[in-house]
Amino acid sequence: MAKLKVDGKEIEVPDHYTLLQAAEAAGAEVPRFCFHERLSIAGNCRMCLVEVKGGPPKPQASCAMGVRDLRPGPNGEPPEMLTNSPMVKKAREGVMEFLLINHPLDCPICDQGGECDLQDQAMAFGVDSSRFHENKRAVEDKYIGPLVKTVMNRCIHCTRCVRFTTEVAGISELGLIGRGEDAEITTYLEQAMTSELQGNVVDLCPVGALTSKPFAFTARPWELTKTESIDVMDAVGSAIRVDSRGREVMRILPRVNEAVNEEWISDKTRYIWDGLRTQRLDRPYVRKNGKLAPATWAEAFEAVKGAVAQAAPEKIGAIAGDLAAVEEMYALKLLTQSLGSASIDCRQDGAALDPSFGRASYIFNPTIEGIEQVDAVLIVGANPRFEASVLNARIRKRWRVGDLPVAVIGEVGDTRYDYETLGAGPDTLKDLADGNGKFFQTLTKAEHPLIIVGQGALSRADGAAVLGLVAKLAQAVGAVKDGWNGFAVLHTAAARVGGLDIGFVPGEGGKDTAGILSDSEVLFLLGADELDMTKASGFVVYIGTHGDAGAHRADVILPAAAYTEKSGTYVNTEGRVQQTNRAGFAPGDAREDWAILRALSDVLGKKLPFDSLAQLRQKLYGEHPHLARIDQIAAGDAGDVARAAKLAGRLTKAAFTSAVVDFYMTNPIARASAVMAECSALAKNGFRQAAE
Repeated sequence: MAKLKVDGKEIEVPDHYTLLQAAEAAGAEVPRFCFHERLSIAGNCRMCLVEVKGGPPKPQASCAMGVRDLRPGPNGEPPEMLTNSPMVKKAREGVMEFLLINHPLDCPICDQGGECDLQDQAMAFGVDSSRFHENKRAVEDKYIGPLVKTVMNRCIHCTRCVRFTTEVAGISELGLIGRGEDAEITTYLEQAMTSELQGNVVDLCPVGALTSKPFAFTARPWELTKTESIDVMDAVGSAIRVDSRGREVMRILPRVNEAVNEEWISDKTRYIWDGLRTQRLDRPYVRKNGKLAPATWAEAFEAVKGAVAQAAPEKIGAIAGDLAAVEEMYALKLLTQSLGSASIDCRQDGAALDPSFGRASYIFNPTIEGIEQVDAVLIVGANPRFEASVLNARIRKRWRVGDLPVAVIGEVGDTRYDYETLGAGPDTLKDLADGNGKFFQTLTKAEHPLIIVGQGALSRADGAAVLGLVAKLAQAVGAVKDGWNGFAVLHTAAARVGGLDIGFVPGEGGKDTAGILSDSEVLFLLGADELDMTKASGFVVYIGTHGDAGAHRADVILPAAAYTEKSGTYVNTEGRVQQTNRAGFAPGDAREDWAILRALSDVLGKKLPFDSLAQLRQKLYGEHPHLARIDQIAAGDAGDVARAAKLAGRLTKAAFTSAVVDFYMTNPIARASAVMAECSALAKNGFRQAAE
């Protein structure tokens, strides 16, 4: 620890702190443009100048100077710095004057207006006039893809975007070329950026040089209602803020959550919002004479009642989709059981995960934050870059610190960090689990080994055997021990862990997804669209939000609410319980899923035992108490991994591949989004497009 004085106030801080961090610890405000807590120090905006007593007779950049660089007073007094002296005030005014020499007067038409660092700091630390009257320089705008809009006249060369793409996103796509007056930030060849995290540069840009292209000129920040919520585009459960105007979602931004997403979100999370209002189901439909026709709720319920009455109880099945909240899955489970069926499943892809093995057999046990202490990583049948982009950035963050061996089994492609390919399929995994190979020794010697198994490896015909092998390997290398569980299942569906937690899997005598699909006389689909609907037999009731695959096959459509239109519980891949908040109301006659199921149960004569969301949750928490503990993780038992290790079966020869084929098209909301469609087309074309 180091002692120093900040504006006359004596404080003690860790000796690795910069002067800027020390000033903040003392409660002093130091302006900055280029400095960011999660990026390397550039020290090129000079806005964070402070005065150091006993130092050179000029202001010092506080972001680039450490407290250990300070000299004590002549009699051993603690070193002293001033953040508001006349010298500092004059220096900051000079820096601000320089920054504004070439900055255009765009504020009235700039999308950053109202939340712009340059505006705020010019007001607080600048002066009301300029001594420069020359013409402002002009810089050509660059095409860097369909997501980020550039107005490069406004750029102040803080290089935050360059450092983010290089350090966090893991690809050197932006850079500063030229010198002096000719310096500019560009992709050089003006190609679309390829990172799945590129939208974060919009948040990082302290001026309006990089803004959101889909959001451009649509709203001002002070017009929007801000709702804190949780993302469901993948199973990471990133903390987000939904900004809406009326019932329309206008944009989605990240919130800081150190344990999950830090302050980053993926592009799918950020730009999905236009899909929330297109191809929406806003009224019930009933199929008549082979065609879907609009109907009333009463007519739709009567049609379902007629089909259920004619079906044998064991021929009724229910499948939950990837975006379903725990509440509606629980309501559907109770309804299906009351109709006399045990055929329910939340595993659309047929993944070999089962709550009977125990919770630790299907969650990301080391936790997302725990990735930062691992010292060896094995990835089996997954590419976290596409399946969980923010989690992948955490692996890269640990890899950049150094000395992290990473190995992969399967064909996964670029992960944004170096790895060793051990093999392609189950044979390599079996060989490793038997104690062979150099990487087995690496994992054994590691203090905190991490073994990640993805849905690409678990949703195959030999998924159960693969799960058993991975669990066996985890035990063999000592990945499961006191204080550490390195066995990690990486999910791709936001609903999956919650569904497994409440036992939304076939009961005794019940059928799984494949059996339900092909052998049901009445099939309830709760937002389930990632299925081969040509195999669906019988009467299909679709409860969902978008006119996707499930709705096309349905005999009755019951319109539901999207994740921004309801309060729902989700459990992320690490087993963290989270809740979304309603940012707006569902369109037209659409209703919340649990309310639809409650009303339907009444018509079917199997009334569910709750009349409100609060009552539903009370019953849910009674059966599953851990779901009441929001933002907490109920840890799995190490014995669960041992149970999973006993799974065996015949292995196939096929190579492991990632479960995500197209990052931008993984769910009904994404497929309804024009922005995601453009990104998907660009990705297929190698991100090459003529500059606009």
